[in-house]
Amino acid sequence: MSDPPDTLNHLMNIASPTDNTDTPHTLESLLQRTPPANVAAEQALLGAILTNNKAYERVSDFLQPSHFSDQINGRIYEAISRRIERGQLADPVTMRAEFEHTGVLDEAGGPIYLAKLMNAMVGIVNAGDYGRVIHDCWIRRQLIDIGSEVVNNAYGARVDLDGADQISASEEALFRLATDKGQDGGFVTFEHAMAEALNTAAQAFNRTGDIVGLTSGLRDFDKKTGGLHPSDLLILAGRPAMGKTALATKIAFSAAQALLREAEDKGEKPRGSVAIFSLEMSSEQLATRILSEQSEVPGERIRRGDINQKDFDRFVRVSRELQRMPLHIDDTPAISLSAMRTRCRRLARTKGLSLVVVDYLQLMRPAIGTRPDSRVLEISMITQGLKAIAKELAVPVIALSQLSRQVESRDDKRPMLSDLRESGSIEQDADAVMFVYRDEYYLQQRQPKDSAFESTDKYQAALEDWHRKMALVHNQAELILEKQRHGPTGTIPLYFEGEFTRFGNLDLDHE
Repeated sequence: MSDPPDTLNHLMNIASPTDNTDTPHTLESLLQRTPPANVAAEQALLGAILTNNKAYERVSDFLQPSHFSDQINGRIYEAISRRIERGQLADPVTMRAEFEHTGVLDEAGGPIYLAKLMNAMVGIVNAGDYGRVIHDCWIRRQLIDIGSEVVNNAYGARVDLDGADQISASEEALFRLATDKGQDGGFVTFEHAMAEALNTAAQAFNRTGDIVGLTSGLRDFDKKTGGLHPSDLLILAGRPAMGKTALATKIAFSAAQALLREAEDKGEKPRGSVAIFSLEMSSEQLATRILSEQSEVPGERIRRGDINQKDFDRFVRVSRELQRMPLHIDDTPAISLSAMRTRCRRLARTKGLSLVVVDYLQLMRPAIGTRPDSRVLEISMITQGLKAIAKELAVPVIALSQLSRQVESRDDKRPMLSDLRESGSIEQDADAVMFVYRDEYYLQQRQPKDSAFESTDKYQAALEDWHRKMALVHNQAELILEKQRHGPTGTIPLYFEGEFTRFGNLDLDHE
């Protein structure tokens, strides 16, 4: 049985009644209106499924019993679904005994309601459209509930949330509705997956260098990883003073520089940008660090104003060049996962997004409204959320992480995976885990003191040995790639210039 051409439009009009009066609606009057519902569409769909169970296949991937506005219709749909999922026939004859036993139809008039459903049936071809009408009404009702909650919270129903937290909670509720609405996801054919894999391989083949993804600005790192890849979560960890932020800033700046250069070669504006969420340092401090690195004027002298005219002119010239970089800094302290997700999505929509850097994940808060039972669970929610952002926006996400103090108790202070704070969830969710380590930092703390030696000769011998060891590790750092899901691991030597807090490539062949 097929429907007249205007049947679907008629049902949509029932779901979304219009008001032809010119009187503007107040919020109170809007909330008192009947929520969007389409009982006729629900009855027609149920009748179609009972007539031909193949109609269920048209809606089963997105329609749930809770989406029905009439609870009786929802319970009928649930009972039908249960029987079909077991591989059994669900028609008026087989379902009648179950309905009578459970009393589902009692409130609707008993078996007479079953006959009404059969009379309201639509053809299997139209079942998917009717299911989407029902689902759309459910989404609208959810939006009304979210809006009502926003209004109530704004009036003070949630005294534990300030205005900023209420915004984040509202954004989180809308995001959950947008992602959990049941229409996204599902299977993709192997043919489609193979086409995507072949396209990635073709891009790598056509490039002249070793980089497939976005460059990090670190030659040996790019060789080992192929660059920064979309949807990857990379953890960069280290003890304090190792240079985590400096290294992450170097990678972020190099990526932004590559995006700008690529756009200028094509005579276009950059189609992507780099987002840095700096939870520990202010945007001004981070900008000063980048300026110091690029202008080669020490940051401590910049802060003190201890620079001459030549240095200041170079400082200003470099700052003008850097203003064109597609680099965005958000220094909101203790930002929540939901707020970060919303801002990333907004930046991706307006400017394009190619890389996200988070400094650092232990300072983040989980989504507004969630109350994890433990710190480990909280970190797990954060790392899972960061991985979800990487996948949703198809961008690499670099998250900095602290290491536990147990590193300091070992003779060899090179970090290991077990040194990650709340390591289980971080290690599991990350596509790559890397540690920044500087032997020079620890060796510097072990400088011999004359008071510890019996004679001057022994002290001088120890001091000379210390100087020799310091010379071997001077301006050197290690990036230890401890885990890489898609490639080899290993240690990558880096150059570190402490005066400008700057990392770079280390050419060991010409030392």
